[in-house]
Amino acid sequence: MARGPAEGREWTVTIIRVVDGDTVEARFPNGEIDTLRLLGVDTPETSYNSVSPDEFEGIPDTTAGRDHLYNWGERASSFATSELEGETVKIEVDPAADRRGSFGRLLVYLYVDGENFNKQLLDDGYARLYESSFSKRTSFGNSEALAQATNTGLWDFERATAIATSTESDASDIPPPPPDGDYDCSHFDTQAQAQAVLERTAGDPHRLDGDDDGVACESLP
Repeated sequence: MARGPAEGREWTVTIIRVVDGDTVEARFPNGEIDTLRLLGVDTPETSYNSVSPDEFEGIPDTTAGRDHLYNWGERASSFATSELEGETVKIEVDPAADRRGSFGRLLVYLYVDGENFNKQLLDDGYARLYESSFSKRTSFGNSEALAQATNTGLWDFERATAIATSTESDASDIPPPPPDGDYDCSHFDTQAQAQAVLERTAGDPHRLDGDDDGVACESLP
């Protein structure tokens, strides 16, 4: 694979592929392609065998903990794909950080319409703070701490586990699909029924999780 320019600090690039929640491939103005690793953040792995609960405070190294992180790794990847793939964005390296990581990927901050996408992953609970040196570490640390304190995204393990347990007991009561096959929240009697459908269908095709926090039809009892 071609590498992006060796010199410079910031560029406007086009994202041509999302690898996972924190890694993308981009085409530079000179036509060259490079792999970018978002600086200062770490989303859960999208390979189940690579999930590392010990890296995420409060997530136990159990089957439930691993399932939870794997699901959020998939969610982070889907979110990055929806927000970045095919988009023209600004990236910049940080003089206070390494220019490239251990796998040779360019370490960058990525900006969408002026907003730092790295920080958004932390704000929305898609990622943890990555233990490394970089100039925005304090700001990023504050974002992670707030997400943890408010049980945002992947940090809401206990509630997600309770919902999954309830879902298992209520799944058999799921109403049949409507004639067009497309559920909405009005088709369910309980939140657990909607959650069961959300959990068993990848990508939320029925749009039951409007705020993308992993919880379906939150207004239902």
